[in-house]
Amino acid sequence: MKVFIASNIRGKQQFPFIFDLITMTTPKPSTGTGDLCTFNVQHGFAEALLRGMRSSFLSDPDYHHLTQCETLDDVRLNLTETDYADALADSNTLTPNTLQKAAVEKLVTEFKYLRTQTVEPLSTFLDFITYEYMIENVMLLLKGALSGRDINELLEQCHPLGMFKESTMRSIPTFENTSKGYSDLYQTVLVDTPVGPYFAKFLQESAQHRGADARHVLEEVEIEIIKSSLVKYWLEDFYGFVMSLGGDTADIMGELLRVRADTNAINITLNSFGTPLNEPAMRTSDRKRLYPAVGNLYPAGTAMLADVSDEDELGRVLELFPTYSAIWNIHASGVGDKSIDDAFYERDVQALELAFESQMHFGCFYAYVKLKEQEIRNLVWITECILQQQKDEIGKFVQVFSRNAPWR
Repeated sequence: MKVFIASNIRGKQQFPFIFDLITMTTPKPSTGTGDLCTFNVQHGFAEALLRGMRSSFLSDPDYHHLTQCETLDDVRLNLTETDYADALADSNTLTPNTLQKAAVEKLVTEFKYLRTQTVEPLSTFLDFITYEYMIENVMLLLKGALSGRDINELLEQCHPLGMFKESTMRSIPTFENTSKGYSDLYQTVLVDTPVGPYFAKFLQESAQHRGADARHVLEEVEIEIIKSSLVKYWLEDFYGFVMSLGGDTADIMGELLRVRADTNAINITLNSFGTPLNEPAMRTSDRKRLYPAVGNLYPAGTAMLADVSDEDELGRVLELFPTYSAIWNIHASGVGDKSIDDAFYERDVQALELAFESQMHFGCFYAYVKLKEQEIRNLVWITECILQQQKDEIGKFVQVFSRNAPWR
């Protein structure tokens, strides 16, 4: 860009003003998340929408009224005063399943609308969020096919955020339980989906590890181990993308993913006790391969987790990490009704709420989806307690954005 600047040079009677030509370079548009000066130009509208959606979370009085209900009709009446009124308008009767389905559909509608209002790299960030649900759906269909369940019933249980084309979804459970069937499954499903690279990586590494052809791998490995491997690859990929963005997104979202990776590693270890994965030869060969290569426990903590053989040894490892030591003590003591999953949920809600305390980063988009999932779990828990007349258990949930939370 060229700019002319006027300057008055003495002794020039005929041309009192001489214009000096200065060349200025205009910087290229930023392709990252932006900073304090540029974030709102690219992503300000989407974040403003999200901040407005935050007001839709149930409040302390809403939860108080819901826990005082005696019937599911009372629950429905109270929800008509909340943001769920339109979602439940077409439901003739309220059950935990219909409430969950309506709430999930509402979340999916909001998420898809946000996705249409974004540009890169935020649009790719939101796509990464959906990959987790795609993995869950594919594994649900695989597991259902092995047990001979009806395809329509399985599709009803799939998460809407992880749906492919209907033809693709219906083709997953139709493969034969043979080597050729698994090969056809890879060619028709794994390659053509956004999570295809994770499946390809799993098949390749498993074939190398087991010394077998990739088409035989799925026959030898349990579905849950496959799922843990795919989630590991997704977490590592998502974490690498987030860190490449830099700025507050890398700081805030990076920590959320590190905590998520640690939770997976602890749960994999805990759930492996009493299974073949806990055999000495399997701990360092198979179980260790399921731990994400990211997180606050990685690499020293996960290396120690690979060697533990029971809960006592697991507790001694987690004592070295104060955050997880406190959570483990809740599980080990057995005092009260709080499980280790409840402790993880509380820790996650606290971290996710903190993502909303700062601006101009992508972490709040991930936090919104996960906090809404927690709210849906709360609603299902409340309705189940009322339906089963277990009012003494009705308050055992983790409220979102509560003014009475222990961390506020």
